[in-house]
Amino acid sequence: MQSDRRLDERTLSKGEVRSAALVANRAFFNDPFFRFLSPGDRLRARGLTIFFRANIAHIGEDARIVTVRGAHDAIVGMAAWLPTNRYPQSVSTQLAQVPGTLRALYRRPRALVAGNMYLAAIAKSHPKELHWYLYLLVADPSIQRSGVGTMLTQDGLAHVHEEGVGGYLETQNEDNLAYYRRFGYELRDRLRPVKQGPPLYTMWRPPR
Repeated sequence: MQSDRRLDERTLSKGEVRSAALVANRAFFNDPFFRFLSPGDRLRARGLTIFFRANIAHIGEDARIVTVRGAHDAIVGMAAWLPTNRYPQSVSTQLAQVPGTLRALYRRPRALVAGNMYLAAIAKSHPKELHWYLYLLVADPSIQRSGVGTMLTQDGLAHVHEEGVGGYLETQNEDNLAYYRRFGYELRDRLRPVKQGPPLYTMWRPPR
């Protein structure tokens, strides 16, 4: 039941990192960007788990990770935020993520090239204004539209409000634009770093 769900700020164990990565895998399995990088279902399922496990495990000491727990303490959603002045991540953090990314995509060398082009566009477009960066927001597809994403977003925005800074995120899915507008984010830019690839949307939330 939805009333049984609760926010949890505990540091994730290795097993919980994998559980969170599996939730992200299911949430992004049909995402246009990841389907473009890895069209085959089997290879994409394998690669997404490796990719998200590396990114969650090596997100950096200053990142704020919050999960939503359901029955039996199962992770059903997760948000990862980079607070003010924590982007770009440190060189050591970025290097720690590289092996997982390579393992996730090494069977598709072209995907590595395309992925780097997207990352370069993301870095170039990142705002210079003070802000909290919503690095990742996922809810298990089995319970999407039940309030899990709202719980996680409102929790993070409470810290944004406290600091009086802006908010920023990217999404590869056009359908998500209306969702994030509910929380005050507005479309800032539409990037297309790879001609044949899907667009990437950046969104900005002004300080309140």
